[in-house]
Amino acid sequence: MTTTLQNIDSIGPLADGNNTEPADPVRADYDEGRRFLQNGEYPQAAVSLHNALVGFDERGDEAGIANASNQLGHVCLARKEFKQALEHYQRAWGICEKLQDQMSMIALQKKLIEVFRGQNNYPKAIETCLNLLDSYHHNNDPRGTVEILEEMALIYLDSGNKGKAADAYRTVASIHRNFRHHGIAESYEKKAEDIERVA
Repeated sequence: MTTTLQNIDSIGPLADGNNTEPADPVRADYDEGRRFLQNGEYPQAAVSLHNALVGFDERGDEAGIANASNQLGHVCLARKEFKQALEHYQRAWGICEKLQDQMSMIALQKKLIEVFRGQNNYPKAIETCLNLLDSYHHNNDPRGTVEILEEMALIYLDSGNKGKAADAYRTVASIHRNFRHHGIAESYEKKAEDIERVA
């Protein structure tokens, strides 16, 4: 029995032996761009994804535009081109917001936090974290809440706000304590104490 699951993005329709119609070239550019991105071949990824974006744009395919913009954001982020990454993510955000695609908006906010951290724009990074915390609270997602609180602690440390970093770790500790994860809770309490000791 194999334990390796196929990535859902790689599952396609079964080939029809009688089908001689060529594959969609725009979709082919998009898929090729994603492969280049996964392999760290950023210049090629940028070219393929840009071509896909132009193709989706010409068709008026909003979902395609959002996906290609998102992937281009990933390319720019990997290359530390934060301004361009922000522009691509904002374009994807506008479409996802219009389509009320909450899950994509959560994923985009995580990437926006990375962009703002890269720009040393700590207030925007924290603001985005707080928006995500609100989403996780409404979805009753303690795991997501803990992840974002840990991210916030790191942002506060980067910005020199050790008191708020310690508070974030204490909040993580209290969440773990609620789930009777006493050992993990104590480790976060210790992190908070260590930060305050150095402060």
